[in-house]
Amino acid sequence: MLAGKKVAVILPAYNAARTLERTVAEIPRDIVDDVILTDDGSKDETVALARRLGLHTLVHEKNRGYGGNQKTCYEEALARGADIVVMLHPDYQYSPKLVAAMASMIASGHYNAVLASRILGRGALKGGMPFYKYIANRGLTFVENILLGLKLSEYHTGYRAWSAALLRALPLERCSDDFVFDNEMLALARWHNAEIGEISCPTRYFAEASSINFRRSVVYGLGVLRTALTYRLARWGWRQDPLFADAG
Repeated sequence: MLAGKKVAVILPAYNAARTLERTVAEIPRDIVDDVILTDDGSKDETVALARRLGLHTLVHEKNRGYGGNQKTCYEEALARGADIVVMLHPDYQYSPKLVAAMASMIASGHYNAVLASRILGRGALKGGMPFYKYIANRGLTFVENILLGLKLSEYHTGYRAWSAALLRALPLERCSDDFVFDNEMLALARWHNAEIGEISCPTRYFAEASSINFRRSVVYGLGVLRTALTYRLARWGWRQDPLFADAG
């Protein structure tokens, strides 16, 4: 519990056996009440390890995609009574030690969502982010800030905290099951005029950490731009889109 609020950490997992135990070991269990892992059809020992670690474990028999995995995670966290939900990748790329800080920002009532930014400070390049990904991140973020009317340092982190109230308000079932889910979720949060905060976060790039290849990165980037442009056109009333229909 944190300020009387139940905190859940969700772990959307795919072939995470090599990094899961290190990730879980650094989750601050003094304030985290529930750790939920959804396995998305892994081919390794992720499920067995998660159960051995005592995590509440859900299994997709077939891979549903990164976004599809998160949908299951959020739904389960809310069903189990979470007031604050922190989404953390189990690949040990982000520091689990920041869960308490992120959850505290939600518990304060000042923010509905908090992003752990690799760009604030020197976390990204210092942690080994490939330079082309850094440049792409900065370029996409610049365009997104203009179209969404925000001033975030990045939109592409896989480490986020949410209030349960905001999660219940967002029609996540309309979002993609692929990687662009993260950006569609943020666009919906913006559509609902959510207060979005950020915290600086170190990151680690190493062999076991998950990463999408160049082709998937290009597809993701195009999807990000489409989402941001669709949001702006919908705000202006120039275009209706199912993602934002009756969403705010």
